Amino acid sequence: MTETTHMQTSPPGDGAKPPRSPEFRLAVDALQGLRQDLLHDAFAYRPLQRMRVDGPLTRRLPGRLREYAAWTPHAVIATAALFTLFIGSVDSDGPALLVGPFCAIPVLLTMARPVGAFWLSMAATPVVGVIGGAGEWPWMPGSLACHLTVLTVVAVRTRPRTAAWMWGVTGAYGLLADAGVGGGYYGTNTGPMMVISAMVLLVVAVWHIRREAKQEVSAQQTVTAQERSRRTLLEERTTIARELHDVVAHHMSVVAIQAEAAPYRVENPPPELERAFVTIRENAVAALTELRRILGVVRAEDYEAPDAPQPTLADLDALLANVRDAGLSVEKATIGAVRELPPGVELSAYRIVQEALSNSLRHAPGASARVEIGYVLGGLGLRIVNGPPPAPALVKPSPGAGHGITGMRERVSMLNGEMTAGRTEDGGYEVSVFLPVATTTEDAS
Repeated sequence: MTETTHMQTSPPGDGAKPPRSPEFRLAVDALQGLRQDLLHDAFAYRPLQRMRVDGPLTRRLPGRLREYAAWTPHAVIATAALFTLFIGSVDSDGPALLVGPFCAIPVLLTMARPVGAFWLSMAATPVVGVIGGAGEWPWMPGSLACHLTVLTVVAVRTRPRTAAWMWGVTGAYGLLADAGVGGGYYGTNTGPMMVISAMVLLVVAVWHIRREAKQEVSAQQTVTAQERSRRTLLEERTTIARELHDVVAHHMSVVAIQAEAAPYRVENPPPELERAFVTIRENAVAALTELRRILGVVRAEDYEAPDAPQPTLADLDALLANVRDAGLSVEKATIGAVRELPPGVELSAYRIVQEALSNSLRHAPGASARVEIGYVLGGLGLRIVNGPPPAPALVKPSPGAGHGITGMRERVSMLNGEMTAGRTEDGGYEVSVFLPVATTTEDAS
């Protein structure tokens, strides 16, 4: 038995909404923008904020004047309101007590309810035109000054799209007034009003765009500075990891070689001793392999491991000789009994002195420097200080990459040390570092 299913299809388009045209969607979006900018919460309370006083001019003012300067926008708007009050009272044949306030109140309202002030100015314009009785239609002198001021202030306080809507509504009112009532008057001034207001709003829009671009550039510069600082930190840590890898790899290789050669230096070694040395060598080789595998990721493609071991404080005299050849007069002073320190401490101390002297060469050309090394019971103290450049106006300092202080702090932090860096009273620069080193007694405990 075959079951037949009957499907009833409705004709295309029956019951379904026809697709909207792009023009229709554009008109709907425009009306939504108009509603959002000029109609929704038009009389909402939006007080005018005080001006910032950290600009290049206001920051030079005394304390009391700086407080008054913060109210500059309010004072400017109040002055403009007095100006429109004067124009509306003088250039009209109607009662000045009515015309003047009608022109001034919308300007004052821009400080509290900017969009509402625009609609109040639009409503006051025909009233001033009817009771004023003088001038061209539909913009009497007072209402012309009032509306231009309101347009400018509201455009500054809002955004360019709102200014465009205000200009469009103003033009629509002018055309309506010219067509409906303007025939009985001597002439109309909607054209000049639209041209002047367009120029004013264009200037305000350019100011908005420039300010937003400046803020975006400032924000981008902040992000770039943070990224640069983070990248610098990572580069310094990578450099330290490479150097420590070379130090540890060198010592682990020595351990493996000595463990392999030790049984041959003992005549008839017991089997237990041979197995112990074999185990030591195998563990050293395994540790070295794992170390290279883990830290190999920090090596750049063009990085080449140094042929010689990493430098220590014993190589400091050669470094000072090179610095003297570069033009920096430097002297060295050693305090305490010189002793061998852990390789990481020796390497970090050498690099800190090297970077501090490099900074002296770059930022204080021609100055003299002093390196002090203090061997104390709890660790190693370093002090590198340079004087001010002898002729800063004649010799321009060489800008560095900004990695020096960051790298030194990373090395000190890695060893749980302490570091201070800053300018001296005579205009020089001083770097003081303390690197803790555990004594033999502490290690044994």
